[in-house]
Amino acid sequence: MSLNHLGENVHTPEEAERARSSYIAMVRELDARGLDANVSIKLTQLGLDFDRDLCGNFAADIAAAAAELGRTIEMDMEGSAYTEPTLDIFEATRGRFPNVGLAIQAYLYRSKKDLERLAALRPKIRLVKGAYREPAAIALQKKREVDANYCRLLDLLLDSSAGARFFPAIATHDPTMLDYARRRLVERSFARDQYEFQMIYGVRLQQQLCDQGHPLRIYVPFGTEWCPYFMRRLSERPANCWFVLRTLAAESLRGNRRR
Repeated sequence: MSLNHLGENVHTPEEAERARSSYIAMVRELDARGLDANVSIKLTQLGLDFDRDLCGNFAADIAAAAAELGRTIEMDMEGSAYTEPTLDIFEATRGRFPNVGLAIQAYLYRSKKDLERLAALRPKIRLVKGAYREPAAIALQKKREVDANYCRLLDLLLDSSAGARFFPAIATHDPTMLDYARRRLVERSFARDQYEFQMIYGVRLQQQLCDQGHPLRIYVPFGTEWCPYFMRRLSERPANCWFVLRTLAAESLRGNRRR
């Protein structure tokens, strides 16, 4: 499980401090309960919009608290305006704490170079397609193009010549991408402790992966900001709406067949 406390783009140091304290409390509670879980943080929730140094310090505080308990954290990747500062803060944090992973978005043209840039840190990389609406100048627009680039980036993460450069976290709900990933994992003889799949809580394909013996981490967004979060995702990238509708339709059809 990976917990993500909803809420982005805070406006004051006090709000950022509350987010920092909340994540540290979550890490400690997860450890107290003996759960195989981590937290996934958003840097705009830690003050990135108005004080980059404060944000970096808060991210390091969360990483340090997790490291003391032998636990990991992950950094989400937000809109393209934050890609470069997120990479900078990730590199600084990872340089001090090896328990920090990062999300990389497959629809951005720059992502291959970003992975090459990060390789020396040997990080955990959560590979996602990307959920924000981005201009054609910096991001692929068509699903087939994003899918193709996802596969190319996944191959880079799994490349045997890279040795232990990356720990791949394959974050997708797309059956085609899942099939591709499973084939590649078999072809390259990845052990079960060398990778993981990630999915948002509630997606049906999770059980299939578990039945096949694949390691799976469930991404759990929670909190009172769920409505703004959901509506923003739909407005930023309308394809997200179709994904939700397709999933609901598929679940409805399965339910009708069982009756």
